[in-house]
Amino acid sequence: MNAPTTVTKPRVGLFATCLVDLFRPSVGFAAAKLIEQAGCEVHVPMAQTCCGQPAYNTGDKADTRAIAEQVIELFEGFDYVVAPSGSCAGMLKKHYPELFAGDVKWEERCRRFSNKVHELVSFLTDVMFISNVEAKLDGSVTYHDSCSGLRELGIQKQPRKLLSSVEGLELKEMAGSDVCCGFGGTFCVKYSDISNTIVEKKTTAITDTGADMLLAGDMGCLMNMAGKLKREGKTIAVRHVAEVLAGMTDNAPIAGSGKRG
Repeated sequence: MNAPTTVTKPRVGLFATCLVDLFRPSVGFAAAKLIEQAGCEVHVPMAQTCCGQPAYNTGDKADTRAIAEQVIELFEGFDYVVAPSGSCAGMLKKHYPELFAGDVKWEERCRRFSNKVHELVSFLTDVMFISNVEAKLDGSVTYHDSCSGLRELGIQKQPRKLLSSVEGLELKEMAGSDVCCGFGGTFCVKYSDISNTIVEKKTTAITDTGADMLLAGDMGCLMNMAGKLKREGKTIAVRHVAEVLAGMTDNAPIAGSGKRG
């Protein structure tokens, strides 16, 4: 008699991201739930920190490399590395190889690591072939395509595909859904006036849809838009797409700062 076959689940390292960890842990829990529902085993290395993008964007290559080496060492043993953020996933997948290009010790090691990296929704649809989720939301949403996820990783149809399977949800597309929200990491700090003008146009497009809720896949963008909506006195709820897909919308929406113009 043959012994029963043991099915080994793919081991996924969840790169939680700084903003999720510090401002919206519920997104990390939603991501873990979705990955587990897709048939994977989720691991969250406790020693993880930043992906290094702020340092990279300001030209600090030395500190970026130090951070990148730590991330690679922590996550390279998993079958996949998944982040609920297009910008962080883009950093790990697209920009890490640039850091280690020509480095005899690290180049190939980094390439193997980066090939395992995926943004959350893209991982669910393109790798695990998930086409629907068991979630419900009675209301309308509009979706913002974050720059890094869209332009670096080609994420556009994937979230809409899964959102279409959420019971009761109505998607109302905004004009210029693929236009920048004005966050851009350190851009919104260096060029705050320009950033504010950009996000003002974005919140107008959001409001014009008449949707109850704004969704996106990047916390930086979401916090930026939530802040502007709050300062304008708008009542549109703001959430990470993972929270809706996981059916985890009991917690309060994303809060935005009321300090800038």
